Amino acid sequence: MRCVMIHYNEIGLKGKNQPLFLRRLEANLLRATDGAGVRRVEQRSGRMVLRLSREADWEAIRGRLRTVFGVANFSLAERVEPDMAALKAAMGKALEGRTFRSFKVAARRAFKQFPLTSEDINRELGAFVQGQTHAAVNLDQPEFTIHVEVLPRDLYFSCGREAGPGGLPVGVSGRVVSLLSGGIDSPVASHRLMKRGCQVVFVHFHSFPFLDSTSRTKAVELVQLLTRFQYWSHLYLVPFGEIQREVVVGAPAPLRVVLYRRLMGRIAEQIARREQAKALVTGESLGQVASQTLENLAVIEEAVGMPVLRPLIGSDKEEIVQQARALGTYDISIIPDQDCCRLFVPRHPATFSSLDEVRAVESQLPIEKLVQMGLDQMEIQAFEFPEGSREPGTPRVAESREG
Repeated sequence: MRCVMIHYNEIGLKGKNQPLFLRRLEANLLRATDGAGVRRVEQRSGRMVLRLSREADWEAIRGRLRTVFGVANFSLAERVEPDMAALKAAMGKALEGRTFRSFKVAARRAFKQFPLTSEDINRELGAFVQGQTHAAVNLDQPEFTIHVEVLPRDLYFSCGREAGPGGLPVGVSGRVVSLLSGGIDSPVASHRLMKRGCQVVFVHFHSFPFLDSTSRTKAVELVQLLTRFQYWSHLYLVPFGEIQREVVVGAPAPLRVVLYRRLMGRIAEQIARREQAKALVTGESLGQVASQTLENLAVIEEAVGMPVLRPLIGSDKEEIVQQARALGTYDISIIPDQDCCRLFVPRHPATFSSLDEVRAVESQLPIEKLVQMGLDQMEIQAFEFPEGSREPGTPRVAESREG
């Protein structure tokens, strides 16, 4: 009987909270593989087993498991009766037509009442495989590895394993709101928070119709891609052009960028409270641009009454680009656009703003009115993955509504 063997690492260290993490991982596995032929998920002795239907689409399941946070590794396995003769018969059939020069058998005996130890199993099966294939045993760098799992009531074997993304299951660490710019950094920052078990809500500030709608389109595409890691997403599209015009009229040019960022933080905070999120997330990296000096970051964060998480703060650009490429967001992020950061931006923004100076300028601006303007005019889009009979890996917009 075909199945998928799932191993996890970090979840195993969670002590009394482990059942909560495992329930979430089980639910995420079912959601991620929906429609691909997974009948059920079973928790078995520090592992999870996906039971497959005869019609299961292994390639679709394989692709989706690579995105399920909490999975350390997985393999397509076969279940047999807890008997060495049955194991050898099934394994011999599975090895027909395979060629390899070296191999090893790696047995793990979770069920200690099984009459053979792990080493006994390795030796007996190693001799069997060598007799059938004439390949050499190599315990250090084998070309081919056969994994055997001994559990109560049954045995499992698989040929090779694939790495999962690791981390914690999405949903166990609460909800956060990510300020998604459409550039390279913020999607990577969002993905890192998902890996730590957070459900991420997205906010994108745009300047349409003052500028074209490319940044909005990019934001939608980025959220579509990222939704496959967390199965549902909300994207808030906030028009920011008119708010920027108000700031330009009443603020000196060097402080405008910091004032924009403080207003974005205030609006995002209100959205976070609406979504019952506990923190904001940004793609800021220390010293990367003028607004990301320590002085400016401190002034910007002072406007917000909840934690601001910056998972990229110590990363350089090349590190972020490499992760964006691996994630698949890079090609979307580099599409030329006209985002709100380019509208009404001074040639020489302040790199060391003073909180007293910024507060003095804000006292002359209708801050509450500007925040409410953004909230009143925002559009909300919802995304789900997977859904219906769509082709695997192609999330779609589920709904759209005004704020």
